[in-house]
Amino acid sequence: MQSNPHRPDVLAGKRILITGGGTGLGKELAKHFAAHGAAVYICGRREAVLQEAVKDIGALARNGGTIAYQICDVRSAEAIEAMMDKIWVDGPLTGLINNAAANFISPSLDISPRGFEAVRSTVMDGALFSTLACGRRWIAQGLTGSVVSMLVTWVWTGSAYVLPSVMSKTAIHAMTMSLAVEWGKHNIRVNAVAPGPFPTETAWEKLAPIPKANVGAASDEEVPMQRFGRMHELCNLVTFLQADGCEYLTGQNIAIDGGHHLAAPSTFAALGKLTTEDWAEAKTKVRASSDRDKAQRSTG
Repeated sequence: MQSNPHRPDVLAGKRILITGGGTGLGKELAKHFAAHGAAVYICGRREAVLQEAVKDIGALARNGGTIAYQICDVRSAEAIEAMMDKIWVDGPLTGLINNAAANFISPSLDISPRGFEAVRSTVMDGALFSTLACGRRWIAQGLTGSVVSMLVTWVWTGSAYVLPSVMSKTAIHAMTMSLAVEWGKHNIRVNAVAPGPFPTETAWEKLAPIPKANVGAASDEEVPMQRFGRMHELCNLVTFLQADGCEYLTGQNIAIDGGHHLAAPSTFAALGKLTTEDWAEAKTKVRASSDRDKAQRSTG
């Protein structure tokens, strides 16, 4: 049974954008927000994926909650500004979830400039452009707002074999602390959460493509609670950060990982055990997954 500490309409009157909200953690958050009364917007590049997500999320909307989507490439500041203009026609957002992400496992020596850019532009640039687009509008209109970025515990420890993601997520961690100070006088809260292993199909395909790669951040064996995270637990935390009542909380990155990063490496360091042949197998499977994504985008 899923426990829920919030009243059913805790997000009534809230208007929240979730970047990359068509799949994975973003979609789960959208379901939870819409079920608790929020007007939710999700964005992404694949319209077919967004349309399917809206159907699934809409079926769970309660307490006046709604769901809508915008096609947007968060790597483009211009595209984000255009999206925000469209959303603001209906009314200003009250919250932003920086969730859009990209990641892959690889020895760092094998990372190409193009591969690094693919992750950095989605994760770091997307969060920066989205946060500034909301912040400018909130400050200009004298409105409060709440930004929550989805990070990782690696921002405190670093992690081998996912270097582009580590660098990008750490930059957002720094942005969170910096803007909390700069925007505090405007009553705009800027926080983050660092989930431990919360399995989703889209992430696990790329981070654990072969059995021997099921280690570190993709394993539950060394989590003190001896299990993966449950999605409602993460949703409850992020809902708390978007709801009224904790306006004095800002500049924080809250780990929700069952104590993983405190007790054991929550990183991909154990991938150092893989052989050259193992890496070749992993790359083949990750490439196949990426090719499927591209095919879906072209047909969607």
